[in-house]
Amino acid sequence: MAVLDDVRPLGSELERSYEVYVRGRLKFRVKQIVYVAFSLDETVMGFAFPKEERAALVGGAPHKFAMPRESDLRFNWVHADLAALDPGEARELVVDAWRMVVPQKCARAYDLTHPDGPG
Repeated sequence: MAVLDDVRPLGSELERSYEVYVRGRLKFRVKQIVYVAFSLDETVMGFAFPKEERAALVGGAPHKFAMPRESDLRFNWVHADLAALDPGEARELVVDAWRMVVPQKCARAYDLTHPDGPG
């Protein structure tokens, strides 16, 4: 079972990433692009994810993942139930979302310094 404290340090350590609070909700950004956001009660994590792959993700594990609300379907976004994820899986989702918003050289540099993933 993952909790916010499992991924919060990672979001602050990733290159160009910083955390902000918007209307009481914790979000991780690179510049002005939000790549991870948590619900007010910190039970749901929204994260950047390719639109063309999200139906397969949600369909393959509906107990873990859910589509965003209809008004957000235009974005590269999906939701995860933190309680259904293990901490390593949650960290991996954060890193993958971060990869979508940073230059490839940042992602490659991360891979060189973390060959086994986010741990």
